[in-house]
Amino acid sequence: MRCYNRSVLLIALVACSAAFAQGPTYQRGRTPTQEEIRAWDISISPSGMELPPGKGTAKEGANIYAQKCAECHGPTGAEGDFRHGRLVGGKGTLNTTRPIITLGSFWPFATTIWDYINRSMPMYRAGSLSADEVYALTAVLLYRNGIIQENDVIDAKSLPKIQMPNRNGFFPTKPVWKPGTKREFGLYP
Repeated sequence: MRCYNRSVLLIALVACSAAFAQGPTYQRGRTPTQEEIRAWDISISPSGMELPPGKGTAKEGANIYAQKCAECHGPTGAEGDFRHGRLVGGKGTLNTTRPIITLGSFWPFATTIWDYINRSMPMYRAGSLSADEVYALTAVLLYRNGIIQENDVIDAKSLPKIQMPNRNGFFPTKPVWKPGTKREFGLYP
């Protein structure tokens, strides 16, 4: 019993000291500069307003893919395993008993592909790709999934306009149910 009381007291002291360390008395930390906020703010929305300048085609992306992506995702992107993920194929399988979730079958927005590649690929060297390389890789993956043509130029203006096959396969962000009306099957509180 005595050991239990000491543990509780120790946990309480640590929690309190952490809370006090955040106060102005200790003068730790600082407000980030606008430049630091811009450097961290790399999210790309479905509208693509935040996309940087640059461009790429599937032909350009094929070489980059072979050098930087094929090691994990396979030569065409359809060979990915459970760790690295399959990137190509799966169109029309989402409503089957064995859906194949890929960029072409599941993802609703092409800008999300650009964002994901830019933030986290290649593995262990994330952020090492230029904007043009990310556009080219996005283009080659869209081409291999049959969404764009090989010579289509992908840039900040054209990428948000691409209609992904599963664009309308998600629930709306705002519920369509209104109070006082009967709820559709599957809509629960």
